[in-house]
Amino acid sequence: MIRIENLVKSFGAFNAVDDISLSVPEGAFLVLVGPSGCGKSTMLRMLAGLETPSGGTIAFGDRIVSDGNRGWTIDPAQRDTGLVFQSYALWPHMSVAGNVDWPLKIAGMARPERQARVAEVLTMLGIAPLATRYPNEISGGQQQRVAIARMIAPRPSILLFDEPLSNLDAKLRVEMRTELLRVHRATGATSVYVTHDQVEAMTMASHVAVLNQGRVEQFGTPEDLVRNPATAFVATFVGTPPANLVPVSVLPRERAASLPAQASAMYRPEDLSVSAIPIEGSLAFDFAEASPVAGRTMLTGISDSLRITAVVDAAPRFAVGDKVHFVLPEAPAALFGANGERLS
Repeated sequence: MIRIENLVKSFGAFNAVDDISLSVPEGAFLVLVGPSGCGKSTMLRMLAGLETPSGGTIAFGDRIVSDGNRGWTIDPAQRDTGLVFQSYALWPHMSVAGNVDWPLKIAGMARPERQARVAEVLTMLGIAPLATRYPNEISGGQQQRVAIARMIAPRPSILLFDEPLSNLDAKLRVEMRTELLRVHRATGATSVYVTHDQVEAMTMASHVAVLNQGRVEQFGTPEDLVRNPATAFVATFVGTPPANLVPVSVLPRERAASLPAQASAMYRPEDLSVSAIPIEGSLAFDFAEASPVAGRTMLTGISDSLRITAVVDAAPRFAVGDKVHFVLPEAPAALFGANGERLS
């Protein structure tokens, strides 16, 4: 449904998006995830037609909608897409029903059809009782639902979300994730969702593109990214908590003997154990924090710039600054080279 080939967006000498190619199947829920400044929102704006690429092409189905090599892009209104912004961008002088009705009116839909469609989507989002209220009379979560209703009302084939939940509190974010997935399934549209929150990415996506410095570090299913990270960046960015990367040079001798000296070893938090005393195969860290996670305990230690996390069934009680000995498995789950590339 979406085909991106060699996509580039430059601002002067800086490439915010740097030679990205992706193919997204119809009906997929693609999440673009990465740290601030990685290019994910710029990429979404190009999909929406709000930015013209500096190079490469974007196609929806068999139709080219942007060609950076020729310097043209199809107008946003002609792309059959819907977009929800982080700020919701509701018209304050229009009621809830008026906000949802407006794009249908612009599209030339007859009044009876518009009224039926507005009622349908307001019911779908559970906000029909708010139809006559104005944006300043409803909560942030309700405003978000209005923005989504307005987006899906014209039945676009592609839905674009630019960090739509970032203004909501933690509990409402969880509820709205479920709501967005329900809307995605109900519409049958292909969705592209931008977030810096990898928990959102891993719980919502059918496909994930992890972006870093304008490039795609890895593209695949959430399971692929967690089980087989392609780069050191992906290994330490995805997962709850993410994997630990430990330079081979600081490993215990018995763990480092057969490993490349300049590599970093990946250990999953659930594969580590902890001890209050030094034992074979362990590394000593200063205790930083502990927190309960789904009936287990997540412990974190720090040593200079190195941070390590273990998820264990039970652990001794530690005070901040105590020495905690993290016991490593005999073999790491993966090895990464000095440039972040996966070695094994």
